Amino acid sequence: MADGAVVTVRLIRSFEHRNFKPVVFHRVSLEQTVQDFIQLVRDDIATRPGLPPPFRKYAFDTMKITHQAHGAKTNELVMSLDDDENLILQDGQTLRAAGVANETEVAFFRKEDYGLYKANPKTAW
Repeated sequence: MADGAVVTVRLIRSFEHRNFKPVVFHRVSLEQTVQDFIQLVRDDIATRPGLPPPFRKYAFDTMKITHQAHGAKTNELVMSLDDDENLILQDGQTLRAAGVANETEVAFFRKEDYGLYKANPKTAW
């Protein structure tokens, strides 16, 4: 796709409370690095209209592929806890090398929150 990919970024504010917001990015270059894309998303959400302030100011630092176009979706409500070594995007890679393609959905979250949730995956109401 010459003019870029469509990537949905799921901003995860809380795993336990299932507090997340999907944000769609159009014309994403898959040749940019993971760090560059993270910075682009951070800059965008800081000023995006309609996004609640807790999401704008949150210290998101890690991305993980949650869904590929035409692939099976997970039954997890927020994000799958499996296959981190293959699905967490690594600094220094391009998005394409990390496995991101057109219509990929990625989760954006704080690694510390994810570690705590993964150790004790309970949801609160």
